[in-house]
Amino acid sequence: MNYYLGLDIGSSSIKAALVETETGKSLGVVQEPQEEMSMHAQKNGWAEQDPNEWWLHICKAISSLKKQHHIGSAQIKGIGISYQMHGLVVVDNEGNPLRKSIIWCDSRAVEIGNKAFETIGQEKCASQLLNSPANLTASKLKWVKDNEPDIYKKIHKFMLPGDYIAYKFSNTINTTISGLSEGVFWDFKNNSIANFLLEHYGIDNGLVPDIVDTFGKQSFVDKKGEAESGILAGTPIFYRAGDQPNNALSLNVFNPGEVAATGGTSGVVYAVTDSLSAKESSRVNNFAHVNYQQGSNPRIGKLLCINGAGIQYRWLLNNLAVNSYEEMNNLAAEIPIGSDGVCLIPFGNGAERMLNNKDIGTRIVNLNLNNHHKGHLCRAALEGIAFSFVYGMEIMKSDDIKPTVIRAGNDNLFRSEIFANTVATLIEQEIEIYNTTGAIGAARAANLHKGDFKAFGKVIMDNDHVMTFKPLKNKQPYIEGYKKWKKELEHILSK
Repeated sequence: MNYYLGLDIGSSSIKAALVETETGKSLGVVQEPQEEMSMHAQKNGWAEQDPNEWWLHICKAISSLKKQHHIGSAQIKGIGISYQMHGLVVVDNEGNPLRKSIIWCDSRAVEIGNKAFETIGQEKCASQLLNSPANLTASKLKWVKDNEPDIYKKIHKFMLPGDYIAYKFSNTINTTISGLSEGVFWDFKNNSIANFLLEHYGIDNGLVPDIVDTFGKQSFVDKKGEAESGILAGTPIFYRAGDQPNNALSLNVFNPGEVAATGGTSGVVYAVTDSLSAKESSRVNNFAHVNYQQGSNPRIGKLLCINGAGIQYRWLLNNLAVNSYEEMNNLAAEIPIGSDGVCLIPFGNGAERMLNNKDIGTRIVNLNLNNHHKGHLCRAALEGIAFSFVYGMEIMKSDDIKPTVIRAGNDNLFRSEIFANTVATLIEQEIEIYNTTGAIGAARAANLHKGDFKAFGKVIMDNDHVMTFKPLKNKQPYIEGYKKWKKELEHILSK
C-alpha cells in the first residue's frame, strides 16, 4: 500500500497524516509536540517562533507515523503542506534563518500597514491587493528593514512558513501565488508581483522566491532532507497552502458560493467567489484560493475571522460550576430560543477586524439574578457566537458572496445542535459537517497534481461526511433573538 504524507504547521503544534494514495482514506494523524510549541514574545504584541523547531517536530512526527503504522519510506509517494498563514521567515545565502519567524498573531507591523493603506490609497490597495497591507507578511518584512537593517542586508529570500518547510525537505526555495497573496505581495489587477507595494516599502523584488503552481511537482526531497526527515530523496512535494485555504480544500470548498466555516477558539468564515470585489477590504481579507488561475479562473477566498468564538464557551466551561461541554449543551437545551432575554456579546478575545478593529469585550446583558441561571448563560453564549457568525455572513453577502452551501469541520461549536441549527436557520443554508483535519486535507491534496477535483470531492464525501443541519421551518424565534442581539451590538458600537 502507498501513501501521501500531509503536514499541518500550526503555531501550537505540528500535525502529520497519512492517506492511501488510491482511496484517500486516512491511516492516522499524529501531533508533535504533545504540549504546545514555545512562542517568544520579547515585547507585548510580539510573537515569534524558531522555524527549525517546526522542522524538528515535523521529523519527529514523520518518524512516529511510520513506526505506529509500520510504514516504510518507499511507501510514501508525495507530500502536501499546510501552514500557519502570514508568517515571515528570512534566510541568508546558505538558507539559514537570520532571525526567528514573525508569526501570524504578531502585531508589531499594524501601523506600518495602516500607513501604507492611507499613503498608497485605499482604492488602489482594494482593487490591486484586494486587501489593506495591514499586519500581513509584507508589512512585517518592512518592519525588519526599518528596525533590523543589519539582518535585512543579509536576506537572500523571504519565505512563508510552508515555503521554509518545503525548502528543508528539498533545498529548493519557491512559493505560490496563493501564498504571495496572503502576504499581500500579489497584484490581482496585473497578475504579477505587487511591485508598487514593494517600491513603497523599499523592498527589493529579488527577495521574492520563484513561483510554482499550488498543485504539481514543486520540488523533490534531497539527500539532506532524506537524512533528517526519513522521507526518501526524490519524493515530490505536490502541494502547499496556508491553513485557511487548506481548511477550505479539506472540506471540498473550491467553487463560487461554497463556504468553509470553523468554530474553534476563534471562528472563521471562508467563502469562495469569482469576483475581485473588495468592498470590505478593511473587515475581510481576500486571497488567491488554492485553485486560483491567472485570468481564466479567478477563484478568490474571502476570509472573515471572529476572534470571540469558542474561547467564549471555553471560558464559561472554566468558570461555571460545570464539568464538560456536553453538560453545558444539555443545560442550554433546556432553555428556550432567545435565552429568556439574556444576551451575550462574545467579543472578549481582543480587537475584532469585522468590527473595524474595535475591542468591545464580552458583554452579558438583561441578566435577571432571580430568574436566570447557568443554563441561560450557556444558551446565550451559544446563540451569541452563532449570531456573530450570522453577522459575519451579512458582511460577506454585502461583498458579493452568494452562499449555496456551508461546510464545517466536526469541531467543538459545530457539535452543538443549538449552535449549528441557529446558524443554518438564520442564513437559510444547509450546513454539512465533516470529520476531517488540515493534515488529512493536505495529504489528499497531494493527489490533485492529477487535476481530478471531482474524485477529490467524492473521497471527502465517502470518508468524512457526518451529518447535515437543515434550516428549521419555525424561523421566527431565531429571527427575533438575532434582532435583539444585533440591536445590543449596534448600541455598543455606536458609543
